Amino acid sequence: MSSTTERPDELKRVLGPKLLLLFIVGDILGTGVYALTGQVAAEVGGAAWLPFLVAFVVALLTALSYLELVTKYPQAAGAALYVHKAFGVHFLTFMVAFTVMCSGITSASTASRAFASNLAVGIDWEASNVEIMLIALGFMLLIAGINLRGVSEGVKTNVVLTLIELSGLLLVIMVGFWAIVGGNADWGAVVAFETPDDKNVFLAVTTATSLAFFAMVGFEDAVNMAEECHEPNRIFPKIMLTGLGVTGLIYILVSICAVAIVPVGELAGNDTPLVTVVEQGAPDIPIDQILPFISMFAVANSALINMLMASRLLYGMAKQGVIPTSLAKISGRQTPSVAIGFTTALALGLIVYVSNASDDAVAVLGGTTSLLLLAVFAIVNLAVLVLRKDTVDHSHFRTAAPIALLGVVTCVYLVTPLSGRPSSQYEVAGILLVIGLVLSVPMYLLSRRRGEPLEVKDPDDLPPHGIP
Repeated sequence: MSSTTERPDELKRVLGPKLLLLFIVGDILGTGVYALTGQVAAEVGGAAWLPFLVAFVVALLTALSYLELVTKYPQAAGAALYVHKAFGVHFLTFMVAFTVMCSGITSASTASRAFASNLAVGIDWEASNVEIMLIALGFMLLIAGINLRGVSEGVKTNVVLTLIELSGLLLVIMVGFWAIVGGNADWGAVVAFETPDDKNVFLAVTTATSLAFFAMVGFEDAVNMAEECHEPNRIFPKIMLTGLGVTGLIYILVSICAVAIVPVGELAGNDTPLVTVVEQGAPDIPIDQILPFISMFAVANSALINMLMASRLLYGMAKQGVIPTSLAKISGRQTPSVAIGFTTALALGLIVYVSNASDDAVAVLGGTTSLLLLAVFAIVNLAVLVLRKDTVDHSHFRTAAPIALLGVVTCVYLVTPLSGRPSSQYEVAGILLVIGLVLSVPMYLLSRRRGEPLEVKDPDDLPPHGIP
């Protein structure tokens, strides 16, 4: 079947190179860089740009593996599909799918809460915790409505939000260059390491990289949109690498400007480090009135893209028969309506939970998201090597085996306590994985009772799931 032919039970192909690039850039930028710069600086001092650079390199290694797999198998479901094809273990596939889905839904739920908080700050409203929670719930329902409306509407919304969040980061970079040109920057601070007393430079850098990596995740979400891209085999390599390069450069420039203008002591532990950078670099700009709204749109973009990803992941795995096939049902607008409803329900529950958690708990949740995704990335890098023996009838991107192996090693290291991760992240990850383990048992038994095969199916052999 031609990749350009659409059936009523298939997703609608609307993503071209430009929209895909904005999707990837918007997803990676997200909200992390608006808050993480200060925490990274607290670990390594003025060399805060180095962990972002290392995180970019680690992400690039894994992105090359993703590129081989998405151009080889241009289908929804992403990492879970690749793991299922490589190892054929139903339990492992389910756990990978569950882990990736949890990371997306958790990120979107936290972003919804942040959207509500920034809205309250922007309009100078002292909202109660319950009121913030209700706004977040309403916002998540709005995201679901956009998602149900269609991927075209979702991606168009993403374009607007991406341009807005880019404007905030470009503002920081321009203010930084202005201060540098005016001689108001301390270049010596940019190469000064200031590590905690209990850590050497290497451990401090890896700990900071674990934090910075949270800001680099997002490129992997794009592979779940493969069935909604025009010619994914052709456009994915160039667009994904371009998106990674653009975001990596922005992060490095932002971190250099931050430590050159603001003393590390003021950045460390600062919840709004970029506001402080602009306040000191350009005190005449009313950043305290502007940035809450820019941040609001940035977190809205994160929520939208993560919910798009989570619903497409469930749709793809249901289409492969790994989870109940009812989740692959397509609406009249060619969107995965049942998967959208399921992921939205989970997100609404998580918003209620996050609304009753402390700020520290939310920060741990973000670190846990990074931890879980790094574990998945390690498996994906291994899967690309296992699947070398599987040939397809079309050309595709191919990464070098040593690069994939290096991706395995670096991701595994950043997952382990050797990288300096706090134990609280492992506790939260353990709870999530136990939930996934419990849920996997009835799904496995149901598949066995129905006599459904556990191997990956050819999409053309699947029955339609559209509305009659």
